Amino acid sequence: MGRGSYTAADWAKLRNSRNLGGATSETEIFRRDSCDPRFDPKFIQAREARDSEDHPESLPIILGLDVTGSMGYLAKAVAQTALNETMMKLYSTNAIKDPALMFAAYGDYQDDAPLQVTQFESDIRIAEQLLDLWIEDCGSGQVTLSSLWYFAGKHTLLDNYEKRGKKGFLITIGDCAPCRDLGRGRKEFYERVFGEDVTDTEKDVLAAAQEKFEVFHLFLDDSLQRAHNIVEMLPGHTMVIRPGEIEAIPEILISVMQMTLGKNIKDILAQWDELKRPIVEQALRYLEIKDVGGIIF
Repeated sequence: MGRGSYTAADWAKLRNSRNLGGATSETEIFRRDSCDPRFDPKFIQAREARDSEDHPESLPIILGLDVTGSMGYLAKAVAQTALNETMMKLYSTNAIKDPALMFAAYGDYQDDAPLQVTQFESDIRIAEQLLDLWIEDCGSGQVTLSSLWYFAGKHTLLDNYEKRGKKGFLITIGDCAPCRDLGRGRKEFYERVFGEDVTDTEKDVLAAAQEKFEVFHLFLDDSLQRAHNIVEMLPGHTMVIRPGEIEAIPEILISVMQMTLGKNIKDILAQWDELKRPIVEQALRYLEIKDVGGIIF
């Protein structure tokens, strides 16, 4: 997957056909009432991000969304504005030459569909598949983020990694900490979700994902006071913003990728609107990444 290019015209056509205006509710945007088998990990051997004539140096990006009950507004915001802004700004800033984007919806341990994964795509199919995800809206506090890490490490085939020895990006967004250990229920959970006998620990699962991806988590927290208590598994790779600041998600995502790839921090911040610049800067300050310009956060 990963042919074609994302265009503003294609987005406008889809936006109008699906009525993605500001007044549209979450249930009107995400119409499914069950998991589409196309996105069920149990039926997916692997997701592929391959080079093509359109994109000769494909770079895989996985964007994982927490879709538990408290986070319905996040999926809506991404569908209505953040996805389009992210794609258009990726191209306008030339942050990533050949992006191939995959969405993942990760939910609650008790969900019927705790994990859903789209294809890696480079055109409007990114948005079309996002809109076909099932937003289950449950939430008991056991968020299944590690299942996405497992899928990324074990069930992806990537030319960027296999041919060039380079990593893609896996960035998750939600209001729970990066790791929730499922304890004795872990084995049964992975068998239900993947149909596989998995004995790996959460640390093993994360390590496998980090072989192929730069893994980050964007934590949404009202007070920011919990920021220093949520980095058990991803120290230096966890950012924090307030839920009211999600309009800056496109800039944060692109900035993290640019920063990791070595772009100067001052140049990164200078490209953004003055109103969003402080939000982006605050998020980046949680990361332990050195940029080539010599500035260390």
